[in-house]
Amino acid sequence: MKALNVVTLILVIVGAVNWGLVGLFQFDLVAALFGGQQAGLARVVYALVGVAGVFQIGMLVRALSGGTGDSQLTASIHR
Repeated sequence: MKALNVVTLILVIVGAVNWGLVGLFQFDLVAALFGGQQAGLARVVYALVGVAGVFQIGMLVRALSGGTGDSQLTASIHR
């Protein structure tokens, strides 16, 4: 679960940086790297960032509700 959390967090950061560049400089880094907004690979990256964001919302809700997050789960395993 920790690896999935790290991967999704990286994707969310990529999305945030990309939106920051779009907002500040009107430059879409994902589109520039992968051949435009309509390119298949760019669309895959956009979709993965979106799914990662939804996953991270779930992680946030779990953390705020006092649910077992990754760090708490890891700590209980090593006791």
